[in-house]
Amino acid sequence: MSQPYRVLVVGAGKRGMHHATAFAAHPRFSVVGICDIDPARVSSAVSKLGGNVKGGSDASALARDLKPDVFCFCTLPNLRSAMVEIGIQAGARLIAFEKPIALTSRELHQMETMIRQSGIKAVVSHQHRYGIHYRKTAEIIASGALGRVHTVYGTATGWMTHMLSHLFDYTRDYAGRPEALWVMAQASGRAKLADNHPSPDYIAGFVQFANGIRGIYECGAGAPDQPEVAKWWGKCRMGAQGTEGFAEVLTNGGWRAITRKQGYQSGEGAMNYDLDMPPYIADIAAWLDEGKPHPCAFENACKGAELMLAFQRSAALGGQIPLPLQDDLDEQSLLRERLPNRPVFPSCSQNAKEFGLS
Repeated sequence: MSQPYRVLVVGAGKRGMHHATAFAAHPRFSVVGICDIDPARVSSAVSKLGGNVKGGSDASALARDLKPDVFCFCTLPNLRSAMVEIGIQAGARLIAFEKPIALTSRELHQMETMIRQSGIKAVVSHQHRYGIHYRKTAEIIASGALGRVHTVYGTATGWMTHMLSHLFDYTRDYAGRPEALWVMAQASGRAKLADNHPSPDYIAGFVQFANGIRGIYECGAGAPDQPEVAKWWGKCRMGAQGTEGFAEVLTNGGWRAITRKQGYQSGEGAMNYDLDMPPYIADIAAWLDEGKPHPCAFENACKGAELMLAFQRSAALGGQIPLPLQDDLDEQSLLRERLPNRPVFPSCSQNAKEFGLS
């Protein structure tokens, strides 16, 4: 077996350490560096990871020094394209990073160009799909047990820049990963525009897919409660409806389905980084070793990113937005300029609390 792939992780917060420890636990990887602007985080990370891990606060300098095979970053969303450029310049073979891909279509198209021209592999951390309840839901839908799938849907009480790309990514799988023809959306509430994951407080809309399937999505304060789920960030519901049944997953509430042949079925499952990260990392090794494309490949994640940006355009400009997006806009600025300064109406008391309305 060849030498382990050398990994540099930028960002030593919660998500950065999830990645670093998962890479360190896999035999095909060796974490050689950890970077963060907080020296205390770096010191703590180095002590936890052990070995000859080098710490630092300058991602570019550390990448030039270590020349990693895998450049992984878990930073705030406003640093995406700069980090991708660092990974490419360091000669990495693969870049792994957190969602959302980009905050504007201008940045998304810039990143697509950089990655395509460099020939580098890239993956985006939509790792929820590895949960047993997510896999069971996808399995039922892919089996044909629902008959002709006509609708996919997703709701999340967390705000857009945290959660909407997850809804798009998994439900596009349920629909067969079709291209989208157009979207139409509305948004309400300005409080979370100032968040480090800037978002309208509530955004909801429709996607028309090229294969005839309709997508329906809600994200934020107005999204419906899932009272059977205790963890607020886990109140996410995704699924598909067909001519002979439905199947859906709750991020922290298992799965359930009704089909013509099997009747009612259900099972347990909850998002768990300790369970979901190892197969995500193993698929990175398989892509590097065997050329097997990763389920979370950047090219697929870009489709969901484009949908999220199109939703924002529709909310700001009105009407239907055709896809693919041809021009470069700053969707964040559009929302700040045009979103009415009126408070959002929450769907439940927990949403009111999380959005500062109670």
